[in-house]
Amino acid sequence: MNKNQNAQSAPTENKMGTMPENRLLITMALPMMISMLVQALYNVVDSIFVSRISEDALTAVSMAFPMQNLLIGMGTGIAVGMNALVSRKLGQKDSDGANSMAMHGVFLAICSYLIFLLLGLTISRWFFVVQGASDTIADYGSQYLSIVLCFSFGMYIEVIFERLLQSTGKTIYTMFTQGLGAILNIILDPILIFGKFGAPEMGIAGAAVATVIGQIVAAILAVVFNMLFNEDLKLRFRGFRPNLKSVANILYIGVPSIIMVAIGSVMTFSVNKILVVFSSTAVAVFGVYYKLQSFAFMPVFGMNNGMVPIIAYNYGAGKPKRVTKTRNLAMIYATAIMLIALAIFQAIPGPLLRLFDASDEMLEIGIPALRLISLSFIFAGFGVISGSYFQALGNGIYSMIISIMRQLVVLVPLAYLFSLSGNIAMVWFAWPLAELVSLACCIFFHTRINKTVLQPLIRRTESEKQGIK
Repeated sequence: MNKNQNAQSAPTENKMGTMPENRLLITMALPMMISMLVQALYNVVDSIFVSRISEDALTAVSMAFPMQNLLIGMGTGIAVGMNALVSRKLGQKDSDGANSMAMHGVFLAICSYLIFLLLGLTISRWFFVVQGASDTIADYGSQYLSIVLCFSFGMYIEVIFERLLQSTGKTIYTMFTQGLGAILNIILDPILIFGKFGAPEMGIAGAAVATVIGQIVAAILAVVFNMLFNEDLKLRFRGFRPNLKSVANILYIGVPSIIMVAIGSVMTFSVNKILVVFSSTAVAVFGVYYKLQSFAFMPVFGMNNGMVPIIAYNYGAGKPKRVTKTRNLAMIYATAIMLIALAIFQAIPGPLLRLFDASDEMLEIGIPALRLISLSFIFAGFGVISGSYFQALGNGIYSMIISIMRQLVVLVPLAYLFSLSGNIAMVWFAWPLAELVSLACCIFFHTRINKTVLQPLIRRTESEKQGIK
């Protein structure tokens, strides 16, 4: 009886270690990719509604992006470290260790929220002034950013509990949590911004309120799904005491991801300062590009989210062939997605910009911007998957180095040097050139990972098999 029960339960319990890699990756990544596409749709629709207020309001949201990105990056980075370790512990059949890592992830998320609550209460307007924003843009931005930061607890809860579902292979539920949050945002945006159906007309503050309401609802749903369906993890916080080693282990993997996002925020902040010298419209164009490119990158991030627990689980379970095959499949899919996005950006940049009520000046700046920056898409899929692959194997420092090289060492200095020409079109060449440097770094670190991590794992696995024989 016990043998039969074990045989029946094994496929469910060990899906990440037994299901064919392509089917497994699609099964786990597709729900995430769909939910990420809905998130991308929200990003674009949100800015479309804001652009109907004024171009200054759209510029304010663009200038808020570095801080908002850092906020999300802190939560995501903690979740990445927690996710990889929970999956690895499950692969090692250490359920107590997996539960402990999950609880420490929640603890770190709470600590991060308190930091951004303080920032939201103190520096919201200063953040725009220091970027060179006009008083009107700074007023718009302060209204928006202070709400997003002070009520970001919903985002942190959502991200952590979604990653707990992902770490145990239950990605289908995250499609519902992320999808519901984004759809709710889309519905509430026009209602709260323009005062529809009896709601107060809140302007740009309405966009922020819609965002945090969507995050809070998604967070509640993510917690409920974990309580009802995530039988692999049992979180018990009564008597919980943070363990320094567990915190350090999560941060060792997650901090490079946080730093990568911080680097992205520094890059965006710096580019905004470079572009505002030309005009505030140039800053708005850059912000619109980031909204539009999310349609390409969000599905790739969804592929990442499906891939990471598979690789971490099979690394912990000592199955190197499944690790490499999953990585290769993810890279193929990600590259295909980015090439499709490249074709769209090259073919119809004008109609894409007109979605945001683009002025003639915005079209003049934006059409060449979209075509030139999107050339970086050719290699971007390989780079994004590589970064998460390194993190899943516990080498997030490689991802951090690549991000530093691409965005701070290459992109920002090149953008500044090209801006000195007085021709704003030259600035956009910095993106594809930076991506070439990223490609070279990725190839180098793949070689190191293969030598220092995969080959020893292969030798150990073969030795264990021979010992059993």
